Amino acid sequence: MALGIISFRNNVLEQTEPLSVILPEPDVGPGPFPVLYLLHGMGDDHTTWTRMTRIESYVKPMPLIVVMPMTQWRSMYVDSLNGPKSASSIAQGLVDFIDSRLNTRPERAYRAVCGLSMGGYGALHLALSFPERFGAAVSHSGVLLFGHVNVDHYPPDDRGARMRAITERTVGPYPKGGPADLFAAAERVPADLRPALRIDCGTEDFLLEHNRAFHKHLAQIGYDHEYVEHPGSHTWDYWDEHIKDSIDFFVRKLGWLAAVS
Repeated sequence: MALGIISFRNNVLEQTEPLSVILPEPDVGPGPFPVLYLLHGMGDDHTTWTRMTRIESYVKPMPLIVVMPMTQWRSMYVDSLNGPKSASSIAQGLVDFIDSRLNTRPERAYRAVCGLSMGGYGALHLALSFPERFGAAVSHSGVLLFGHVNVDHYPPDDRGARMRAITERTVGPYPKGGPADLFAAAERVPADLRPALRIDCGTEDFLLEHNRAFHKHLAQIGYDHEYVEHPGSHTWDYWDEHIKDSIDFFVRKLGWLAAVS
């Protein structure tokens, strides 16, 4: 298992960005390999997953490429109204770059996206907005009401003020029903293109109600998915433990190991 940092010329954003990439060991096989895009949270960067979790150890025996991109601190992984097109830069620019440079299986069934907190929202947003590109997505402790509530929803405290500012800057003050609304996006995806979804959250996490609300909505519209609550809060101990569940989900739902064995 080889971990490295490479430079990626992002043609969507017209800038060069760093990427952390985990490649399979040579004895795993010749490939081609599935790819997992692993998204960081707010205030983190492309190195945080490898610094704060044992993701390298968890995927070491697997025929799998893991790509950890960098995004701006409060991008929310969306195509901003007045700023960077962060969603398109990953789903189009980065995916095309990785498929052109590495030994990948370039079909959606061999491509998945996962993330935590801001990246948990981002993973579901990318999969539901670009279902032709991603076969599955997992959100850990995601900010899943982002884009579904207007700015007057947020409470008048520091966290609410921060979310109002992020919402207004990226998707405008009234985003509900628009392209950043996961609830609306899940309804728009054609039934034959629905990515497999898994959502988990800690029972002591301040974002628990976000996750419960989206889970309830998916159940109401008949979108088959997995939803789990575990003991824990918004911490790296929680995410280090449950990233293993994500990997297992992708193997089960997309048949990755059988496909490359």
